[in-house]
Amino acid sequence: MTEGVATGEGRAEVRAYLGTYTTWPGGGRGIGLGSYDPATGRLRATGVVEGVPNPSFVIDAGRYLYAVDEQADGAVTALAVGPDGVPEVINSQPTGGADPCHLALHRGFLLSANYSSGSVAVHPVRPDGGLGERTDLVEHSGSGPDPERQEGPHAHQVLPDPSGEFVLAVDLGTDSVHGYRLGDDGRLALVSTARLHPGAGPRHLAFHPSGRYAYIANELDSTVVVAGYRRGVLSPGPKLSTLPEGAPTSPRNYPAEVVVSADGRFAYLSNRGHDSVAVFAVERGGAALRLVEATPVGGRYPRHITLDRAGRFLLAANQNSGDVTSFAVDRTTGKLRQVGSLEVPIPVCVALKG
Repeated sequence: MTEGVATGEGRAEVRAYLGTYTTWPGGGRGIGLGSYDPATGRLRATGVVEGVPNPSFVIDAGRYLYAVDEQADGAVTALAVGPDGVPEVINSQPTGGADPCHLALHRGFLLSANYSSGSVAVHPVRPDGGLGERTDLVEHSGSGPDPERQEGPHAHQVLPDPSGEFVLAVDLGTDSVHGYRLGDDGRLALVSTARLHPGAGPRHLAFHPSGRYAYIANELDSTVVVAGYRRGVLSPGPKLSTLPEGAPTSPRNYPAEVVVSADGRFAYLSNRGHDSVAVFAVERGGAALRLVEATPVGGRYPRHITLDRAGRFLLAANQNSGDVTSFAVDRTTGKLRQVGSLEVPIPVCVALKG
């Protein structure tokens, strides 16, 4: 499989990489390989890259691919993408923490969020795409009111801001988001800490294209918070339910991923439990969200969602039903219409080429 391969109908497909768990019953054997049709939004499986344990989060970096090894002795793995589109492992490096679950590339370094140990690791990226020895490990501290999920820090996401000057780390266990500046030496310096309401359990955030606002998905109380943003500092504002009025309270709902359309008009959030994708209209230039609808995801426990490059389709990785569903996006209303489904063993992440 190569990037830009034509289908039988003359359309060009692009590569897709699928994250999974390899140690869970019914899980995958490594990083799943797929081919995505940007004309129809449909995905097809093409193979698997074995030898990467629990690659629950994967990011595409052109000629290279990076994956977490989500396990007690956490690690990150670098892969080189060959001419045939099939990645081969270059090397792995320990993160110094437990259960890394998210990655980001920033200024020549790979950053990873260690969930169970509540820390952020930094590794330099070598010229060959491989990873050097860790240059920093920042450990969070604190707890929250949920005794089962917030007994200590749980770093769940790390990402650079739109300016590329700062890095944010979202911590579910401490109801906080930390802002850092990454030095040329690969060390993180704390510049801010934003506190959310107690018991929120912030999991992921996404920026509005203006860079002045961020939307924080809270896993533990089914809310999304609109936060102002300026130079590494978040200012959390009002919270909004991710569920429509009157939605059942059982099973418990756990929001996961949040993404924003490239034009900044809509935001989307996956609801695990309610098994839907919440569609929000972005209002007041990014300062407010309004729930439009919660579209049934066509599967169970949607974890990771992503918009394709053109913003025409949304893909949802449904962990508990073993499928990835595809949706056409109405560019006027933001609403979703299911157009496809692909069976995948415990899909928890979808990364599209480009």
